[in-house]
Amino acid sequence: MNPKVKIIILNWNGWEDTIECLESLYQIDYPNFDVLIVDNDSKDESINKIHEYLDGQLKVESKFFSYNHDNKPIKYLEYSEDRYNQVETSEGVETRNLYILKNNENYGFAEGNNIAIKIALRSNPDYIMLLNNDTVVEHDFLNKLVDVAEKDEKIGVVGPVIYYYDHEGRTDVPSNICGIVNIKHYPGYYDMVDKNQTVKPGNQECDWVSGAAMMIKTREVPIKYLNNQLFFGNEDIDLCINLKELGYKIVNVHSSRIWHKEGVSRKKRSSAVIKKVKMEIEVNLKFLKLHNKHYNFYLPIYLLQVTILYLGVFIGKLH
Repeated sequence: MNPKVKIIILNWNGWEDTIECLESLYQIDYPNFDVLIVDNDSKDESINKIHEYLDGQLKVESKFFSYNHDNKPIKYLEYSEDRYNQVETSEGVETRNLYILKNNENYGFAEGNNIAIKIALRSNPDYIMLLNNDTVVEHDFLNKLVDVAEKDEKIGVVGPVIYYYDHEGRTDVPSNICGIVNIKHYPGYYDMVDKNQTVKPGNQECDWVSGAAMMIKTREVPIKYLNNQLFFGNEDIDLCINLKELGYKIVNVHSSRIWHKEGVSRKKRSSAVIKKVKMEIEVNLKFLKLHNKHYNFYLPIYLLQVTILYLGVFIGKLH
């Protein structure tokens, strides 16, 4: 029997991306998954438009696939936040159930996903997959992730190679393979591994994989939730390095592929450069404080490096 995967998609004012992601998911080969869409109190038409898509009334256009009329309508159950204790997700059968969870406010990436993780865990799935709504997946991406994760009980997290959505399907220039962590050298405390290089055959152990597409093994893995102190940013790195410290492996599966609309969520989160920079600095410093016992000693250096880095970003935005 194929292990059960709960796929969590967080939506916030992004229904066009979400339905494209859903259409790609409902064309994959893997037979045993559920989808939990979490809406973080969107103020656009997200819920209505997602309904229209699921009912087969709204066609999805994409350069990555042809729209499938035959699998519509897609049945779903919908719950408001005050009814979350009534959600009963499927257990023990190979199905593709879909649930819409409507939050009363925007809880951010970490807590928005945590709400769905808590609900998903009620049915004891084998895996929980966090998937950005602005992604498109390849038909066999999930098969390949599960195959690798099942081969080693010490693997705690796996992720695919992420490619640029706007590069017309090119796979020679990856957006994100996986990352290493070097806490003491901010802003280089984490760096992409093999960024902009050809993806080699096989798999790669690393320090973290992107939360844009992160599959967490639930069996005997003690950490399943994101740190909600990190409202938006570094929560994926935080979870992965905490698991590594407990002896679990973080693995990127090079044969598993998705495409990501790079930076869409961050652009929506704040169009004002100063506000965006301030939020990112706060999250980065929180992360450093959590993971560097010498944080107070390094703080003046971090602040100087942050100032230099973001002053350059700000000046660049003005030009």
